[in-house]
This record gives sequence, structure tokens and C-alpha cells, in this order.
Amino acid sequence: MSLMLRIVITTLLLVMIAACGGMPDQNQDPTKNNVASFRKDLKECKEDYPESGSGVHIRQWEGCMNLKGWK
Repeated sequence: MSLMLRIVITTLLLVMIAACGGMPDQNQDPTKNNVASFRKDLKECKEDYPESGSGVHIRQWEGCMNLKGWK
């Protein structure tokens, strides 16, 4: 296999593994486990942690959502 093909395959595998993490979407509190609450909490997290060019904001949003009870 050529070096370029190995790099492409490795990159694709890493992207697929990273996509499995994703944003939490189930709340521990059954009364908040709905789309409206999710959107409200995510909006608040996005206001607290604005988008950055490096992509760090996504981890910050995930952490914020975890603090709000989303798993």
C-alpha cells in the first residue's frame, strides 16, 4: 500500500471513531428529556462557550451539557 493511501485510511478511521462520541442526548431528569429542553440547554451552552477556530468549543459544549444532566 502506498503511504498516501495509508494516511487516508487512518484519517477516515479516526474521524469515524471521533464521530461515535457525539453530543449527549438523554437527560437524567425524565421531565427534561425532550427536544425543547435539549435545545434550550444547548443554546445556553453555546452562549457560554462561543465557537472557536480550533474546535475546542465542541468539548466545552459537551461538558456543559453533561453538567446540565445530559448523558
